[in-house]
Amino acid sequence: MRRMAASNVLICGALGLGVEVAKNVILAGVKSVTLHDKADVELRDLSAQFYLSAEDVGRNRAESCKDQLQELNTAVVVSASAADLTQDFLSQFQVVVLTNTPLADAICIDEFCHKSGIGFIRADVFGVFASVFTDYGPAFTVLDVDGEDPHTGIIASITPGPPTLVTCVDDERLEFQDGQLVVFSEVQGMTELNDRRPRKVKNCKPHSFELEEDTGAYQPYIRGGLVTQYKEAKSLSFKPLARALEEPGEFLLSDFAKIERSALLHLGFQALDAFQAERGGLPESYSESDAARLVELARGINQAAKEACEVDEEVLRKLAFTARGELSPLAAMFGGIVGQEVMKAVSAKFHPIFQFFYFDSIESLPEELPTSDDAAPQGSRYDAQIAVFGRAMQQKLENLQVFLVGAGALGCEFLKNFALMGIATGERGLVTVTDDDVIEKSNLSRQFLFRDRNIGSFKSTVAGEAACKINPAFRVNALQNRVSPDTEDVFNDKFWGSLDVVVNALDNVNARLYVDSRAVYFGKPLLESGTLGPKCNTQMVIPRLTENYGASRDPPEKQAPMCTVHSFPHNIDHCLTFARSEFEGLLEKAPQEANSFLADPQKYIGAVRQASDAAAREQLERVAEALVSERCTTFEDCIAWGRAKFQHHFHDRIAQLVYTFPEDATTSTGNLFWSAPKRFPHALNFDGQDRAQAHLIRAAAILRAQVYGLPVPDWAYDSAKVMEVAGRAHVPEFVPRKGVQIETDPKATKAAVLAGDDEAMIENLIEQLQATLSKLPPDFKLQPIAFEKDVDTNFHMDLITGLANMRARNYHIQEVDKLKAKLIAGKIIPAIATATAMATGLVCLELYKVIQAKPVEAFRNTFANLALPLFAMAEPIPPKEFKFNELTWSLWDRWILEGDMTVKDVLHWFKERHLEAYSISCGQSLLYNNIFPKHKERLDKKMSELVKTVAKMDIPAYRHHFDVVVACEDEEGEDLDVPLVSIKFR
Repeated sequence: MRRMAASNVLICGALGLGVEVAKNVILAGVKSVTLHDKADVELRDLSAQFYLSAEDVGRNRAESCKDQLQELNTAVVVSASAADLTQDFLSQFQVVVLTNTPLADAICIDEFCHKSGIGFIRADVFGVFASVFTDYGPAFTVLDVDGEDPHTGIIASITPGPPTLVTCVDDERLEFQDGQLVVFSEVQGMTELNDRRPRKVKNCKPHSFELEEDTGAYQPYIRGGLVTQYKEAKSLSFKPLARALEEPGEFLLSDFAKIERSALLHLGFQALDAFQAERGGLPESYSESDAARLVELARGINQAAKEACEVDEEVLRKLAFTARGELSPLAAMFGGIVGQEVMKAVSAKFHPIFQFFYFDSIESLPEELPTSDDAAPQGSRYDAQIAVFGRAMQQKLENLQVFLVGAGALGCEFLKNFALMGIATGERGLVTVTDDDVIEKSNLSRQFLFRDRNIGSFKSTVAGEAACKINPAFRVNALQNRVSPDTEDVFNDKFWGSLDVVVNALDNVNARLYVDSRAVYFGKPLLESGTLGPKCNTQMVIPRLTENYGASRDPPEKQAPMCTVHSFPHNIDHCLTFARSEFEGLLEKAPQEANSFLADPQKYIGAVRQASDAAAREQLERVAEALVSERCTTFEDCIAWGRAKFQHHFHDRIAQLVYTFPEDATTSTGNLFWSAPKRFPHALNFDGQDRAQAHLIRAAAILRAQVYGLPVPDWAYDSAKVMEVAGRAHVPEFVPRKGVQIETDPKATKAAVLAGDDEAMIENLIEQLQATLSKLPPDFKLQPIAFEKDVDTNFHMDLITGLANMRARNYHIQEVDKLKAKLIAGKIIPAIATATAMATGLVCLELYKVIQAKPVEAFRNTFANLALPLFAMAEPIPPKEFKFNELTWSLWDRWILEGDMTVKDVLHWFKERHLEAYSISCGQSLLYNNIFPKHKERLDKKMSELVKTVAKMDIPAYRHHFDVVVACEDEEGEDLDVPLVSIKFR
């Protein structure tokens, strides 16, 4: 981060690609960004440049968008320049990015940058083609090649060698690979391994590996130890552009169906440079003569090349045909890629592109290519897109009906792209965007349509308004409804029926699955995407052509056993799970239980007495603690409560655990009890000078005061004064108890409880609570606190971090700062603007194909990791098909029966198709089954009547149909899985 904050970046070319790069780099945070362009704004520039307007035509491009770029991040100095690119001017930058720059100039600038230690990137988008070249000098060191946290294994045993066999615990798979380096720590016995020296591993297996090292003379292994991947720096030597053009080396591939394409495009882009040098400009759109000249130039370059490639004239012709166009989706995609490359150059984090990357999306082009007249300029802001697709495609885009679900990071990028593409700018077009979330401060670093002044406003409303500023003709309807079964009155049959395409911009799986199910139900294309740090993925869900999003699921996340979390944590994740559990138990669940009791004491007591078990006793204990034994009436009481909780969790419980299981304790089989993955703990003593303890007790006291509605004095924010009060609190001396049961079974799902007479204890607690009721103020009520990770000033993460770190300190686990704790506890991998931009660009390239009803082989699903970098594109998987006689169906089929049918009508419909329907159900209710004699009385009843009387379902006025599941057999009595049946009765 320090290197980035000290870096100055020059971006040459203020068209779509240049400004996309600038946006992403500014959001990431560098010292300064200078946008350079000598040209003035033309109306066609608005096809892909989102910070230009019609009023800017005739003004300098860079000056016209400087102020809006500056608004993205006031910590970055943004300036515009039209100066000559002299060596003195270039010398002030750490990275130079060239777009729309002639090759001769690029070679000259790169030669200077290469010698001067300045990172150099050349990138261009031409129609449906794009390229990137990087040169970070003759000696560039990558400090972190993948950005992943080093993998760590917990050692179970070490067998001396050579080779030395290291075996790790079997509840976590090792991710080491032969030849990697690892370091050891915390090994007891064979302490010679703890020297932090990297060692090479071999013969790696899921739970073991070997070292060549001779450890026969080392001390015998006793127990414990961690082995952690050692991440090596990697040195790269880049070639300057002039030499790299002749000796390109290995290309970075994106689509293995086009394995020879990169070499061809390397040739094609050189021919395009030669054409511009010869003619002073790009080929005219769909000009046959210009295309022929470009192919001729390519053949000449190919003959002179050291390694010639096979010339595919059709691809080169399409490069010439479309080069004059600039598409906002491709600018967004490569703005993400190049933006990440800039950050790699200044931070040395993540592996750079080495050195050429070429891409095309010729599948997005129409099957019948436009004529030169059809692609000719119209005097329109969309001319750069019309130059690629022609006027007919533009008209289709203008009248699209799109449903965008989500207006966060992905949603902002989509709305920007839609507005630039001219989607929903016609009379019949409309983009409906919905998001029930409001803008928070933390959103501003990646959700680029939002500003400080928008904090607290609905995302969908602000994003929609911002998109309309990009293109005033853009038609958007911004809603604040969550898409779920509860809002099917809003997103009803008529709404879904009106749509052309659905685009997901969601950040959770359950919401994606629901939208996926509705898209399948109504037979609508769904364009799915997601990001995870520098990674992104896209999936095209196309009716009848592909499987749906829900067809493949990730395995469920592994949960830590209860005994591990409560007594035997061995990593910080376990400590944070414990902290989150304690937060919810003490500040949310206990106050909620207390309020339930206060609302109706007799009903509550009756329910507890009826249950009369350990769980009911624990529930009642929480209420009694909140209202009797631990009730706070002053802020000093809250501090004493925090001090008591510290003593209980981090001293007394640990001291009891060590008393019950001393360090030399053994299991029933004679093995050491405290062996991997268990870590032997030590109890913490209260220390009034310990800052971490002070922050924990202060956060606990402030939140406890909020629960009781108590005022928090100004001095509460002074840790020294808080600890002074805490030091005076009475804390009973710990006395170890015998016979305490501590859960050690990793299969247990809940913590063990103390033995005792639950019924008698329940009655005692009830007596305490009843006696307390009369002493409480009128209308006394607690304020439960729901965990909220995204508000930095609410002390929630302060408490979570403090609890987790004290727990970690008990068990000699590495502590974490508040930010790291937030990321782990909130299961957050920070979104980054570069991956978001790339994902949405990829999706919008696929949208062109959806509009044209392309075949499945034209579509691409993509997984990309900008850190590696890796781009993997593949044709979507087709849906599974079912066949019976002449009938064929898949998950996309829903059999719609018109009219208010009777049961007999439905059975007859199936009979006509040689299917024997024997059962009809709706939801959980059985409407008809032929094995029940009484059901014969229902044969002449209307299905809509049975749904109301048997299934007890009220069909709202906005719904014109209801769904039933029909079970049926074929002519041989074999059951068949047939599609869902919809009865359209209105």
